[in-house]
Amino acid sequence: MTPLADLLIRRIRATGPITLADYMADCLLHPDHGYYATRDPFGTAGDFITAPEISQMFGELVGLALAQSWLDQGAPSPFTLAELGPGRGTLMADLLRATRRVPGFHASARLHLIEASPALRARQREALTGFACTWLTETGALPDQPTFAIANEFFDALPIRQFTRDPAGWRETLVGETDGTLTPGLSAAAPLAALAHRLHDTRPGDIVEICPSALPITAALGTRIATHGGAALIIDYGNWGSQGDTFQAVQAHAQTNPFCAPGLADLTAHVDFAALAAASPTAHAFAEQGAFLRSLGIAQRGARLGALLTGDVAENHRAATHRLTAPAEMGTLFKVLALYPANAPPPPGLHG
Repeated sequence: MTPLADLLIRRIRATGPITLADYMADCLLHPDHGYYATRDPFGTAGDFITAPEISQMFGELVGLALAQSWLDQGAPSPFTLAELGPGRGTLMADLLRATRRVPGFHASARLHLIEASPALRARQREALTGFACTWLTETGALPDQPTFAIANEFFDALPIRQFTRDPAGWRETLVGETDGTLTPGLSAAAPLAALAHRLHDTRPGDIVEICPSALPITAALGTRIATHGGAALIIDYGNWGSQGDTFQAVQAHAQTNPFCAPGLADLTAHVDFAALAAASPTAHAFAEQGAFLRSLGIAQRGARLGALLTGDVAENHRAATHRLTAPAEMGTLFKVLALYPANAPPPPGLHG
């Protein structure tokens, strides 16, 4: 039993079962035993690999797309360049390298990183040596000025609540305890106003997930963009709408039981992009990651880089391009949602 499991079991015995959202929050962000608070989970030595770790081309193309959007909106200065959940800082480092020759972009940018983990902040500081960074814990604290932001695999780690449709309403997934083991169960059925709009497209037995914290985050970001200008690129795995049980745990690059070792595995769920778009007072555009990267020229960029490589390095480069774009890999599972002002064009690679 992990130390966090012991704490959770004692809490449940004292006050009763907890929601899946409360369980995820403790597992990921408990100050002493939470997954992100205690480790660097990225890379081959960690539990999972994100797109920026797969290839430098990902951060380069995303950076150039944001820079072009900045130019399309008149190159405002100063502006906020923000990343939500920057991981090791790899994406931002690649973004900054790719945009260093865009006239005025670096001079006008004020870099802000939304990161709660002290361990990851330290890695970001190393990766971004030479750049002035401000670390924040919430998007609501960003400056009131034009904001160009990226969120790659950020929203999938936010705590979710999960509900199963029942003839009498909805039954919520709760985490309880049985004989010293954490176990999921269902609450009694009851009507739920927040899911009244899902009654028309679900039937008894169907599962719907909601992410309460995602909507205010998106609303705060979108309000800045609608008011002051800018754009946001939200890249994650998920769908337009929520349907089915997508809650999962990953440890050492393999799926595992999310209730067996709390604090030691990454917990995620698919992102409901329709809900994010509805929460933002901006225009939006939506695409699959593969189509987005191909539109930005990943094939051409890959060919130029590949011409300089040989042997295993060249093969790994080709495999990375395939992994980012192929339908059977990340190309269709991962989606891109852009938020931008109604009077501005969508960022490159997307169509409004």
